[in-house]
Amino acid sequence: MARFQQLDDTEQLIDKVVYINRVAKVVKGGKRFRFSALVVVGDGNGKVGHGIGKAKEVAVCIRKGYEVAKKAMVDVPIIHGTVPHPITGEFGSSRVIVKPAAPGSGIIAGNAVRAVMEAAGYHNVVAKTLGSRNHNNVIRATFDALARMETVQHVEAKRGISLSRGPESEKRV
Repeated sequence: MARFQQLDDTEQLIDKVVYINRVAKVVKGGKRFRFSALVVVGDGNGKVGHGIGKAKEVAVCIRKGYEVAKKAMVDVPIIHGTVPHPITGEFGSSRVIVKPAAPGSGIIAGNAVRAVMEAAGYHNVVAKTLGSRNHNNVIRATFDALARMETVQHVEAKRGISLSRGPESEKRV
């Protein structure tokens, strides 16, 4: 379920509800139900966040999750519609392997990872989830993988060298 929200007349966000959980508390008069919603929010252009909202009604918990996700947005690198390099992210016993894909491949991933990739603005990505398939842990492992991503400019600045191929590197090939 993707929706577009209009904010500040300039910012348009995509939000996706990944999972809604219903929990019951048994009391003397019966069962009291509460809900929690796992929501992913992104601008489709390299900013994405996730949040969990809890409430007695589904609509309220989705709204709360949306607000938490909006505050937790992070920047992720996008190179030609895909990730810069293969990377693995971990959280708990969940592991997510994210790899770049050729143009036209689309997003080949499970439900939770797909929601993050679509909200972030990736178009061609292959992802595999290993270990626990818990929605919360898979989302956090995906964000761990995206946080570890490095662009060429970041690596050049960190190492203090240029990684661009010059005339001497072409002669060796």
